[in-house]
Amino acid sequence: PYGIERAWNALRLAGALITCKARVNLFLLGDAVVAVKAGQETPTGYYNMEYILRDLLAKGATVHA
Repeated sequence: PYGIERAWNALRLAGALITCKARVNLFLLGDAVVAVKAGQETPTGYYNMEYILRDLLAKGATVHA
């Protein structure tokens, strides 16, 4: 899931939308489900998507997997 930036870009977009007070619903499919798995070891040079997702949840985003 860290080889392609699709999941990371989706989380970045969700973060921008939630900052604008938009209602954010995330639907995680395929690699995105694994990318946000708790307790994973993030490769060097990549953002930990688990932490980004936790931040979005704290700000009111809804997640479906």
